[in-house]
Amino acid sequence: MKVVKKKLDNLKKPERNVRMHTDKQLKEFRRSIEMFGQIRPIVIDDDGVILAGNGLYDALCSMGRTEADCYIATGLTEAEKKKLMLADNRVFDLGVDDLAVFDAFVLELKDDLDIPGFEEDLLRSLVMEADAATETLSQYGFIDEEKAEDIRATRERYEAMEEAAARDAEEYKPPLPHSTHQDADTGEESVNRYILCPKCGERIWL
Repeated sequence: MKVVKKKLDNLKKPERNVRMHTDKQLKEFRRSIEMFGQIRPIVIDDDGVILAGNGLYDALCSMGRTEADCYIATGLTEAEKKKLMLADNRVFDLGVDDLAVFDAFVLELKDDLDIPGFEEDLLRSLVMEADAATETLSQYGFIDEEKAEDIRATRERYEAMEEAAARDAEEYKPPLPHSTHQDADTGEESVNRYILCPKCGERIWL
């Protein structure tokens, strides 16, 4: 993969972006850049439109940077560009943390717990004595309004997705000769019916 330097002024944000970047995330992006530099390239198409790395781009611009390492994904169709944007945001989400390794790293780092993306006090609580940890964690009973609004918006978005999935569910009725029985109360023939979940394809019997 060939990475090239590009002027940030020559890059363009896409008209639509799958991922929304909060002020908190951009702050942690900046902390990471200050600590480690730019560790991943921004992915762009032939015209300089950003396909992956919009948050990184915003963070670099807010820091007054003028250049960024970029990877040019050439020859992609518009459909392939959309797929890349969706995959970049989704594939990472499918991973899970190995908590044993996570705990081991925190213990090994001891007092050096200034890590972008993490609250230092919460990490410190993992390596302190039980009584001290309880006192520290008790201070985290409340969240600020911005974070609360993010949680509410996410919940409403998923509720809307679930409702849409329910509306799109298809009811399936097999042919009468193959799957019928006499209803004990009415004496009428009934059909074993099910709904196909549009999200996972699972049969939900009615």
